[in-house]
Amino acid sequence: MKPYKYEVFTNEIEEQIRNGILKEADRLPSVREIKEKYKLSTSSVQSGFEYLMIKGLVRSNPRSGYFVTGIQEKNIPELRTKLPAVVRDEVFMKNIILTSKRTSESSSFNAAAPGDLLIPQKLILRTMQEVIREKGASLLRYYPSNGSEELRKHIARQMGAYGSILNPDKIIITDGALQSLTIALKSVTKSGDVVAVDSPCVFSILEVIAHLELKVIEIPVSYKWGFDIEYFRKACSENYIRALVITPNFHNPTGVMMNDETKKEILGIAEVHQLYIIENDMYSDLYFGERRPHPIKSFDTNGRVMIYSSFSKTLAPGIRLGWLYAGDFYAKSERVKFALGRTVSPIYQELVLKLLQGSSYERHLRSFRKKLNQQAVQVLETLRKSFPEGSYFHRPQGGYSIWVQLPENIDMKSLYQYCDQRRILFTPGDTFSFTGKYHYHFRIIFAERITSESMALLEDAGRKAQELLL
Repeated sequence: MKPYKYEVFTNEIEEQIRNGILKEADRLPSVREIKEKYKLSTSSVQSGFEYLMIKGLVRSNPRSGYFVTGIQEKNIPELRTKLPAVVRDEVFMKNIILTSKRTSESSSFNAAAPGDLLIPQKLILRTMQEVIREKGASLLRYYPSNGSEELRKHIARQMGAYGSILNPDKIIITDGALQSLTIALKSVTKSGDVVAVDSPCVFSILEVIAHLELKVIEIPVSYKWGFDIEYFRKACSENYIRALVITPNFHNPTGVMMNDETKKEILGIAEVHQLYIIENDMYSDLYFGERRPHPIKSFDTNGRVMIYSSFSKTLAPGIRLGWLYAGDFYAKSERVKFALGRTVSPIYQELVLKLLQGSSYERHLRSFRKKLNQQAVQVLETLRKSFPEGSYFHRPQGGYSIWVQLPENIDMKSLYQYCDQRRILFTPGDTFSFTGKYHYHFRIIFAERITSESMALLEDAGRKAQELLL
């Protein structure tokens, strides 16, 4: 087992205490002295002193330092069970941090979820209290494995208003969008099948596909049309593609919205090649225009499209409640859902249902969309003003991500190191593909409250990018 760094000085102190060289009440060297002598970090030295304190050999006097306590008991056998370290996938953990970690509100541009100051906290907490008073102990029992009937009916009515006719009996309530995606993929594919995804593609979707041992073909997103139709058509002709996972409306990370003609063409290709479309509709409610865009599902007449969404992007990331329209694969999807967890939190189901039944959710969405649109404009203006000539920043028509493409003569490694040191958090483009084709891209999220401080940080990053032109 690899030794802890602090053992280089704690072993020496232990030995001196046990041999009587260091006696009770003797003052030990300071953190700074040990740090300089053994070339350790401050945190390693402090961890070492905490280890000695746990063993009862050292005590800490505030503002005075560390002192020997003496050995209270002798000849006590040490019981230390050495357990193997838990094996972690370093690439996986790194990507989790890059796409999720928040430090402070002003420096976080990487987590694809609304920030604390944009979450309707009072509305959510007040409604939750009402639900608890009304439902009482029933919230502590199992709900149907496919979810609340009333909630499913309401989702079906809501989607019907957008042109998608969904049978509520074929909707499954899930623990969020990723569970919906997992269920859909497991229902239409088996290990080794080929799945197409839009590229760039969010890390979480790629990770689900990899976990299910599926093969991936990445189809480029088009800034103009939303999707490279000809590339997709060619890929389908040359490969047996079982399913397409796609986000047509306010694609993450590019913010692109696909036009209706492209959506219809994709559906036509799927019909010809007998593949299934798994549509991510999570961002469609966050439109900046006059109306909500059509999902691909609204053009589907043959049950070719499974569609899913979640309320974590519009309400709060901690509300793990999503849904999947499984269509003809409902029976298989229901069994997969049961295997992943018998039921979704009753309180979340009742909370979302109550919000949807009234007008408060729609009022929140109108306010949220307006704020996001304003912030998108602010961020884009700062990016265009600060970053080098030749950079491209795609203006989103909804959602909350901006895809940045920098000139290929920038030292990106040094730029990311600089931003990391100043805790300016972007998501590097390489996390959005298995191909490594997005090295000079990164994603910015504008779902935190924009301040003068956050804009100053973006300007700082832009100036550094100017300096790093090769």
